[in-house]
Amino acid sequence: MQNTKLTVRLPKGLLEKAKRYAAEQNTTVTKLIETYLRRIPGESELDNAPIVQRLSGTLSQDLSVEDHKQHLEEKYGQ
Repeated sequence: MQNTKLTVRLPKGLLEKAKRYAAEQNTTVTKLIETYLRRIPGESELDNAPIVQRLSGTLSQDLSVEDHKQHLEEKYGQ
């Protein structure tokens, strides 16, 4: 992947804070920004995976996390 330069304008105090944090983490501000930007949701490679396509829609939209917890308690007990 080819890198390119980007100019970003930030308040001076925020930039200094980012530099200190980066130094504490043994990284760079550039790497911090890159890591953050990679977390922006995009089209997931799994969205088109065959297993995901087969399983999509198999559970009712009405089920909640609590329903799942109750199912596990009933199945396995506590």
